[in-house]
Amino acid sequence: HIECRVIVQFVVSKTGEIVDVEVVRSSGYEAFDREAVRVIKLMPKWNPGKQRGKAVNVKYTVPVRFKLAD
Repeated sequence: HIECRVIVQFVVSKTGEIVDVEVVRSSGYEAFDREAVRVIKLMPKWNPGKQRGKAVNVKYTVPVRFKLAD
């Protein structure tokens, strides 16, 4: 039974693409860290952030939880 959390940071670009994905807090398991980055990179385009009516890059930090049972 393994439970862990990986904190991943990424940027939603002006075009809505997910870029600059990185692990900011590791789970302690390299395989889980790689999987969290892989899953984040697979996300579809987001709506870009806007400031004064113009699209801007926005940085997000999200936890990715893993829970594996026997």
